[in-house]
Amino acid sequence: MSQLLILAAEGEAENPLVPPIPELVIGLIAFVIVFGFLAWKLLPNINKVLEERREAIEGGIEKAEAAQTEAQSVLEQYKAQLAEARHEAARLRQEAQEQGATLIAEMRAEGQRQREEIIAAGHAQIQADRKAAASALRQDVGKLATELAGKLVGESLEDHARQSRVIDRFLDELDDKATTAEATR
Repeated sequence: MSQLLILAAEGEAENPLVPPIPELVIGLIAFVIVFGFLAWKLLPNINKVLEERREAIEGGIEKAEAAQTEAQSVLEQYKAQLAEARHEAARLRQEAQEQGATLIAEMRAEGQRQREEIIAAGHAQIQADRKAAASALRQDVGKLATELAGKLVGESLEDHARQSRVIDRFLDELDDKATTAEATR
């Protein structure tokens, strides 16, 4: 038993988990010196890098927000220009339709005027042809009537003045009969 106590006393002195006090003090002093040196030299650099990173992140966020605001503003301008372009296109289309309608109306009026001129020219030509035909007919009828009357009477009716009066009177009577016949219808 005594040996057991001696071994227990020796075992307590040689416990590897509990370092000896002088080593503990020297290790603690070395730790404080190294920690102080690192805090004095390294900590400001670490803080500086962290601050730069924070500023870069915040700056990036601000830049992103500014870019987004600018993009939104450009989008609004684009939408406004697009709306203005659509409005202008609609206005131009309306003007083109109005000009087209005006042009069509002008062309119709011109066509109507030309038609009226052609009809008037046709009526004038028909009237001139009718007069020419009536004149030729009067001469032919007068000649035939004079020859027939000369054969019936047995003497020549070659006197042109007399012949002309007889023919005119005969044709006037025919015209009067024709107009009264048309009026009674």
